[in-house]
This record gives sequence, structure tokens and C-alpha cells, in this order.
Amino acid sequence: MVNSAAAGTQAGPRAEAADAPTNRTVFLLAHTGRPAAVRSAELVVDGLLRSGIGVRVLAEEAADLPLPPAVELVDSEHHAAEGCELLVVLGGDGTLLRGADFSRTSGVPMLGVNLGRVGFLAEAERDDLDKVVDRVVTRSYEVEERMTLDVLVRKNGNVVHTDWALNEASVEKAARERMLEVVTEVDGRPVSRFGGDGVVCATPTGSTAYAFSAGGPVVWPEVEALLMVPISAHALFAKPLVTSPQSVLAVEVQPETPNGVLWCDGRRTVELPAGARVEVRRGAVPVRLARLHHASFTDRLVAKFALPVAGWRGAPQ
Repeated sequence: MVNSAAAGTQAGPRAEAADAPTNRTVFLLAHTGRPAAVRSAELVVDGLLRSGIGVRVLAEEAADLPLPPAVELVDSEHHAAEGCELLVVLGGDGTLLRGADFSRTSGVPMLGVNLGRVGFLAEAERDDLDKVVDRVVTRSYEVEERMTLDVLVRKNGNVVHTDWALNEASVEKAARERMLEVVTEVDGRPVSRFGGDGVVCATPTGSTAYAFSAGGPVVWPEVEALLMVPISAHALFAKPLVTSPQSVLAVEVQPETPNGVLWCDGRRTVELPAGARVEVRRGAVPVRLARLHHASFTDRLVAKFALPVAGWRGAPQ
């Protein structure tokens, strides 16, 4: 996924926890369908409990995890992470986006450990588990905020659905055999009408996810912006757009076109009837991410995409 910090707002390193209180709690979320995640969860739980830090997990996941009695079980609600110091997520991009739901609602920073493939949202890899536990115990991490999207759907002028996204909100065709006819809009003015597979509206964090696959640009974390990227558009002018973070993007599904569908982060979906209007603006509530490293986004981009950099000499000294 992406490293698109909205405001790149970073808190300084947290105080060392040599004399930390024992009432600290970490919320752990794991992809229990992966054996690697189950084994990783066991290591993290053991390490935290030995250091006097409480662990909270979802009751629905408890049966799939080897958990000692000291672990707190909670129901799967958006507020499940409230009161915790940190949310540690073990899994791929899908699990990390699931964790973002809990993080956004509670304001608890999310620390991702990548057990999938790319894992742009993750801060560590599976081999770093010991380091992750140590950094959590000593509070040796920083927190940055990532821009989100607030999304609403109108029909005949009435709001019929509201949602949010960390990566992107995409308006897509529902039927494979038919194009979706849309008109795009920025700040109340029409930009272009075209038929195609749809439109992706993304944050900088989402610029290396779906928007990237659709031909959009990679946006650096420090840049505050909104992206609008057409998907397989049949038009002369249907290029990716980068707008102000204060802009309001809109996609109108034309009345004569088949129904479309709205996807938020590829996780939540709602049908869009012909004539529906989707409005996307900067989210009022960011997602907070815990960071262990000071590596530049450029280095992260090269590493995640295995970009060839042989022959680079660097700036002259």
C-alpha cells in the first residue's frame, strides 16, 4: 500500500519505559487464517506479557490463537482498541486495512508487521518480531498521521450512504460486459465525461495501491493531496489528476448507464444506482501509524517494488 502521510505530522520519540507502569495494554490483530500469523502472534503475546504489558485480542479470533489466560478478550466492535497504547497488526495489506478501522475509531496508533507481499502500510517484517516487541516495550517509536477520505453517496440530492477510506474510494462498473459512463468533477466544476471501468479517488497513502495499478502517480508521504485516477477509460482526456487536499472530488454515474458499485479500501462496498453521485473529500479523522524507522520513503519504495538502482553513484561530495 502506500506511504502517504497526509500531514507528515510526527511526534518525537516516545520516552523510554524503564519505569513504565504495568497497566499498559496492546491490542493485537492477526490474520488467523495464516499459520505464519498464528506463530507470530504467539511470539508477540509471550514477549509483551513477560514485559508486564497486557494484551487484548478479539474474542472471535481467540480460538485460532494459542493464548494464555492472561490475555483480555473483547467483542469485535470499532471501539475494541480504546484505552490501548498501541494496535499491533500481523498480516498482509488486507489485515492492515482492517486494523485501520480500529485505529481510526479509537485514535490508537497502528503498528503493522507485514506477513504478506508488498505491505506498504507495514513498518516491520516477520523477521523483525523480536525488535518490534522490544520497541513496544521501551516505547521507542514515533507516530505520524495519515490522511483519510470521507465519502458520501447522493441519490436525487439525498445522502443515502456515508463511508471512509485510508487508501481509496473507487467507483467501478458492476457488470463486466458493460462500461460505466461517468462525469468527473473537481470543486463543483465538471472535468470530463467518459466510459470505462471506473474511477479511483485516493489519498497519498493509496497512491501506491489501487491508484498505482490504474496508472496513477506515486505521491510522497509529505505531500498533502487528493488523487483522481480513471480506470481503463475510453477517452482522449482521462488522465490522473492531483488536486488540493481541500478539494472536493465527485463522480456522477450517468442515468443511462448500468448500476455501478462503490468500494472503500477494497473492503466495504455499496451498490450505486444509475444517477448516483459520489463525493470524496479529505477525512475529518486521520489514521495514526507507529513508525520504528527513519528510512526515507524513496528507500521504502525501492525496497517494496524491488526497483533496479544498480549504477547509482549518488550526489557528488
